[in-house]
Amino acid sequence: MKATAKRRTGLPVEFAQAPMRTVRTADAATVYAHPGTQMVRLERLGLLHKVAVGYYVVVPQERIGTDWRPTIEATAAGVATAALGAGRAVLMGISAARLHNVVPRALGMAIVAVAGDRRDVVLRDRDGLVHFVERDTDVLDAELMTTDLGQCLVTTAEQTVLDLAHRPNLGHVVDEAHAAIVALLPRCSEETLERLAGEQRLRAALSRVRRAAR
Repeated sequence: MKATAKRRTGLPVEFAQAPMRTVRTADAATVYAHPGTQMVRLERLGLLHKVAVGYYVVVPQERIGTDWRPTIEATAAGVATAALGAGRAVLMGISAARLHNVVPRALGMAIVAVAGDRRDVVLRDRDGLVHFVERDTDVLDAELMTTDLGQCLVTTAEQTVLDLAHRPNLGHVVDEAHAAIVALLPRCSEETLERLAGEQRLRAALSRVRRAAR
């Protein structure tokens, strides 16, 4: 226990307090003169876990020295938060369905809505990808949900079923998308579905949602 506590003291407070516990090598230049070398050192100590080129997450105190890694959904939210800032990205589609606990199996792609065009991020700690979708995130119906890296914005049940019906192949898991729609529908407000479909021009998607419910 003492050894673990001692190792933790090597972590800069800026990293420990980072939103979604995710930091970029580029941002570490404000802490270190040679950030790349220091990030590798902290990773070797078990204090950081590398998720992608230039992106690291802080390992929980109790998981130092283990093979811990965050879920792909938490990782995606962390990467987006580190790149764009807190509250600037929203987990959507099949990734939101995962957070709503209607997709049981782990997936190889996480879907994140962002305001601008961003290049996908290939993960290095697994065979996975963070896929960014350009959306007007201000109009998305979203709520804060908890992941293993902290809280992030996730589309609500209503927004999620509309998004899944609109683009069921986003994430390349069409069967899971259909099953998620069916599982989420009982949680949805019909009034909210109608409002969102009208505001976001998703009436065709709403029609597909209703057909799925039959």
